[in-house]
Amino acid sequence: MTTRLADIAAQAGVSEATVSRVLNGKPGVAATTRQSVLAALDVLGYERPVRLRQRSEGLVGLITPELENPIFPALAQVIGQALTRQGYTPVLATQTPGGSTEDELTEMLVDRGVAGIIYVSGLHADTTADMQRYDRLRAQGVPYVLVDGFSPKVEAPFISPDDRAAMTLAVTHLVSLGHTRIGLALGPKRFVPVQRKIEGFVRAVQEQLGMPAERVETELVQHSLYTLEGGQAAATALIDRDCTAVVCASDMMALGAIRAARQRGLEVPRDVSVVGFDDSPLIAFTDPPLTTVRKPVPAMGQAAVRTLLEEIGGTPAPHSEFVFMPELVVRGSTASAPHALRAS
Repeated sequence: MTTRLADIAAQAGVSEATVSRVLNGKPGVAATTRQSVLAALDVLGYERPVRLRQRSEGLVGLITPELENPIFPALAQVIGQALTRQGYTPVLATQTPGGSTEDELTEMLVDRGVAGIIYVSGLHADTTADMQRYDRLRAQGVPYVLVDGFSPKVEAPFISPDDRAAMTLAVTHLVSLGHTRIGLALGPKRFVPVQRKIEGFVRAVQEQLGMPAERVETELVQHSLYTLEGGQAAATALIDRDCTAVVCASDMMALGAIRAARQRGLEVPRDVSVVGFDDSPLIAFTDPPLTTVRKPVPAMGQAAVRTLLEEIGGTPAPHSEFVFMPELVVRGSTASAPHALRAS
């Protein structure tokens, strides 16, 4: 017990006496100090005493398209932790090919009496989907927040990264390295984030390299799937069109692009530069470490929870889109264009 008290005190930055008072439910401890001690318990893997376990304010559903792409578990973790801190119990529901659909998962969560639902990259991002499903949900009195993908047909709070700005960051970086033939690999065109990335990419290439917009979209944009294999297929097509750099709409696609370059006997970044999108966990440790545009996951996840709890509390946030600025993270997968190296 003494060892445990010392560990918790060191982790929380308080005295052992303070830890003892918190664990025994004694008064006279500031709320922030109490939270620090409870957080230290959680971090060190100790079970909270029964009297200190927070009663659940209710269940909140979180629906994600899949968990194979590491950006979704990362976002789920941020959202889950933020909900738990506010006393809610997160319920993660994941779509799988051939498994439950978004509508079926929604029905399951509603049947369990969830206080609200957060959708990540759901049907709201698909311009061909019927948006009336969200109107029906609101009619049932279930608050919800939509992450990644905006639709003017849905009256709800949306949380999005600035996809257009993300492409400007990537293109500007590659142009500064001397690349004049830059390709874009992304998913199916029906998705709002894809359309916005194309808009940002086309505008950036047009402004910085003087290429007509029609040519940019027909020659330098390649649609595929948001998978490693999808990135490989798209990058292969772009490399065959003499692109010396490839911007990818996800880190998983970027790993596929690196594989495509290697299969052509090319080195990254000596022969081909690759930029990802997301800054997924562990992506800094790939070979080479991936230059990527970081999606502001912590800020987006916390904003989604804060917005949903305002909806639940009866003081809804504006039914509009909250847009978060991404950040370029330069690592080892981008370098000077091959022709720029020869010129120097």
